[in-house]
Amino acid sequence: MAKWSVKLGKEMHAASAEPEATNEPVAAVHPVDAESDRRLSLKVEIHRALLDKINLAALDQFTRAQIESEIREIVFELLKERREMLNTQERNELVVEVLDELLGLGPLEPLLKDESITDILVNGYLTVFVERRGLLEKVETRFQDEKHLLRIIQKIVSAVGRRIDESSPFVDARLADGSRVNAIIAPLAIDGSLLSIRKFAKQRIGIDRLIELSSVPAPMAEVMKAMVGARKNVLISGGTGSGKTTLLNAMSSFIDHRERIVTIEDSAELQLQQEHVARLETRPANIEGRGEVSQRDLVKNALRMRPDRIIVGEVRAGEAFDMLQAMNTGHDGSMTTVHANTPRDALSRIEQMIGMSGIDISPESARSQIASAIDVVVQVARLSDGRRKVVSLAEVTGMESNTITMQEIFKFRITGRTDDGTVEGHFEATGIRPKLLSDAHASGFDLPAELFRPELKIT
Repeated sequence: MAKWSVKLGKEMHAASAEPEATNEPVAAVHPVDAESDRRLSLKVEIHRALLDKINLAALDQFTRAQIESEIREIVFELLKERREMLNTQERNELVVEVLDELLGLGPLEPLLKDESITDILVNGYLTVFVERRGLLEKVETRFQDEKHLLRIIQKIVSAVGRRIDESSPFVDARLADGSRVNAIIAPLAIDGSLLSIRKFAKQRIGIDRLIELSSVPAPMAEVMKAMVGARKNVLISGGTGSGKTTLLNAMSSFIDHRERIVTIEDSAELQLQQEHVARLETRPANIEGRGEVSQRDLVKNALRMRPDRIIVGEVRAGEAFDMLQAMNTGHDGSMTTVHANTPRDALSRIEQMIGMSGIDISPESARSQIASAIDVVVQVARLSDGRRKVVSLAEVTGMESNTITMQEIFKFRITGRTDDGTVEGHFEATGIRPKLLSDAHASGFDLPAELFRPELKIT
């Protein structure tokens, strides 16, 4: 048997075992399938028994295949001791589940491996929802009890040097594959711990794929390529889960490979394909509340890194002012995203964020900064049937009195809904020729007038 499969003393086991959570809320009793409950209890019992037989510290020295071979033998021995009557398939499935519990995130592992799932939402230990193709559905996955769920949460946050307990009951973290995690526990979570995982897309979705999915029409994609090539500053606006980062990734593919790009994110999600990319990520405060590095700090630092373009994953606060300053001082072609429901709301939110920067600036001056910095606002949305679409492309044209003026170039018009709930509609041009055409022409992008004909409709 391998070296890690030696029985450990009580002191060593206590040091290597996962921390026990305390003060968990009393969960309500729910009816559960008896067989499923027995299977889950057996898996947890086997997992606990394994902790007494293996050296956890030595697991990193072996491949999963080697570990699986040894674990299989131990599991079969434990089943024999317990006189559990399982067929071959059930034993093999149990080995996989125990491995997931030991090396991964337990019941969540199959969901993390399922590429059709984009979000995992745990509402207490008995209830798990996932998002597939933009729609939420409940799955049979569950945890044995609240303590089991807390153990998985502790495993996630401890892997990135964070902690979660009664004094710090919520945390943002990131899995090894880049997936974003938010966890919140008692006393803030009343009915049991809550865990949300936004899975990291392993395959980058390019503009061609978005056209294929009808998220972006081909004529609009041509205009996007021209405005990125002409170094126009772009603001992508949309709600949570609407596809802002996906579109930002796709549009970034139009950037010239000879340019130096600096990306700034709270959680690294961008997958730029250019060679000359400098990636920066914020850092939260430590346990003592020190050492935080905010997006604003990184935007200021990025200006000293000789960037051609700065891409901020999402602006949420005072860094919006520094981003606008960068756009207005020689870093044309920069891009960022913001949470908002319409292009006009997006500009209003940027104005509010300038007020959060602590800079003493009048509303008129703030709007003037926005109007001169941002050239295009792209609005994305998740429709009621789960599909993501670019619903508006608007150009910022300047100031009129104290109001920022805009003109919509393309929009998605909803015309109805089918019996199965699918939203019907089409993209259309408004007939307005954007002001950026002259700059696009100077940069080598000649956009035909037919792209902007108002009768142009694309389903």
